[in-house]
Amino acid sequence: MPDKSMDLKGLACPLPILKAKKALSQLPKGGTLEVLATDPGSVADFTAFSEATGNRLVEHSEDGGIYRFVLEHSA
Repeated sequence: MPDKSMDLKGLACPLPILKAKKALSQLPKGGTLEVLATDPGSVADFTAFSEATGNRLVEHSEDGGIYRFVLEHSA
């Protein structure tokens, strides 16, 4: 179970990344954030975000056009 969840469906990038970045910064190290998004570009964006920031992308999936990401605050 993630420490925090965000429903960012309907938002176009870069808004999901920006909101996730802010939420992650408020979590303790090791805390997890679940993000739900509908922008297909969010898959590449969250992958790049995790690589650039050092926050670990624990999992991601897609179901019916809804993308789910779980990030761990590692940086």
